[in-house]
Amino acid sequence: MKTFVMIPTYNEKENIKKLIDMILKLKIKNLHIVVADDNSPDGTWKIVQEISKRNKNVHLLLRKKDKGRGAAGKDGFIYCLKNGADVVVEMDADMSHDPKYIPSLISELKNADLILGSRRIKGSKEIGRSPARRIITYLANLYIRLILGLKVKDCNSGFRCFKRKVLEQINLQKLESKGPAIVQEVLFKAHLKGFKIMEMPITFVNRTKGKSKLGIPQIAAGYFMVLKLKMQSMMGLI
Repeated sequence: MKTFVMIPTYNEKENIKKLIDMILKLKIKNLHIVVADDNSPDGTWKIVQEISKRNKNVHLLLRKKDKGRGAAGKDGFIYCLKNGADVVVEMDADMSHDPKYIPSLISELKNADLILGSRRIKGSKEIGRSPARRIITYLANLYIRLILGLKVKDCNSGFRCFKRKVLEQINLQKLESKGPAIVQEVLFKAHLKGFKIMEMPITFVNRTKGKSKLGIPQIAAGYFMVLKLKMQSMMGLI
């Protein structure tokens, strides 16, 4: 089985080497890492490029056009499939997603088609997030679940593990989200295809290095995309 860990990045030079080292130390057979970087001004891609020269299982997907979290995720997924991935793990580069959970996420695929590393179910924890941020996350999840009819509790989780067939059948080329809303778009389209989705508890640690790219404009765009997805599904367009 060929497993790819796909990491979209922008200005993560303080975290990326440590994260890659931690993933490689898991000693998972036939494991590859692809970093989809939006030509980061801080040189994140240069660090990945140097690592890839020493380790053929680390790949750099350097993106200079059509930038954004959504486009990077889409291109990263397509790269994984084109290079023979049987399983794809998606995660953030800010160290909020601990690589130690990757083997468990992969193992849980025996019970479902898509596994979410969840902050909202029993056994999960959040460290370093303010009460206000937790409330915003809770309300966002409630909104997404109500509008899209999703049963999972952490609709915002970007720490996920996919069977190949899920990404093949949701038509990656037609993903529309340019920003973080790609997380909800992929989840909703997998739901519409009838794939079994499960959650696994994780401890989420708020970033300690680098700056978050999620601001009010990105959050607002995400809410709009959720409504757009609902309308498209009602009209039979997806």
